[in-house]
Amino acid sequence: MAQRISGGAVFIADRDPSMPMIRQISVADLFQALGKGVEDFLAAPTQLLFLGLIYPVVGGAAAAFAAQTDVIPMLYPLIAGITLMGPLAAVGLYEVSRQREMGRPVTWRNAFDVRHSPALGSVAWLGALLLTLFVGWLAVAERIYGATMGGLPPADSMEFLRQLISTREGWSMIIIGNAVGFVFALTVLCLTVVSFPFLLHRNGGIWRAIKVSVLAVRCNPALMLLWGLMVAGLLLLGCLPLFVGLAVVMPILGHATWHLYRAMVV
Repeated sequence: MAQRISGGAVFIADRDPSMPMIRQISVADLFQALGKGVEDFLAAPTQLLFLGLIYPVVGGAAAAFAAQTDVIPMLYPLIAGITLMGPLAAVGLYEVSRQREMGRPVTWRNAFDVRHSPALGSVAWLGALLLTLFVGWLAVAERIYGATMGGLPPADSMEFLRQLISTREGWSMIIIGNAVGFVFALTVLCLTVVSFPFLLHRNGGIWRAIKVSVLAVRCNPALMLLWGLMVAGLLLLGCLPLFVGLAVVMPILGHATWHLYRAMVV
């Protein structure tokens, strides 16, 4: 790794000459990316598109929840795990931000222009990797439930909640589950914080995109952890009430991720 100073900013260059340079950013860059994300969302609102994605998933989970009690312990891991697929769901938003940055007039329909990208194959493979992590997380969450609370379905949702907050086994599941979930979330952050935008912008191949993303986190560890916490907090707010806020929060975060990529990757 080599460093150079340019205009007061520190850039990190990989030994591979085909790799881009990574800029060390500041907290101000995070908020600037969010601000630009809001601007892009207002320029091309995509809340209807995301309502179309969110509500079938949430509705299906709710229906399963109502139909059988053995789904109850997996409801939280399922909803939390959906955020692991967020970077893939936001691909169309990166494309809207990319086109808007180029000065082109955009609408929400431009989100579908990603299907014409030469990087579509790499995007699909990276999406498959995220799907594998999502399925892996659900499998691990189920094992944690079995190891801590016996794996038997609760009598009903209130009984499950009572066991969760009033027994040692319940608290063990909460602590272990969230700790393991953090590892999965951190893995996704490292692999994809800028990899999808990189593919759309430079089409450098899936492994180079992952390498750029890992390098960006390595060069900005505290800021990327803060970004992850900001994303988690905003998604939590978006879940209230009844997940309606996600139709606004998710597009803004998607656009903001594009601008974060542009701030870090030179």
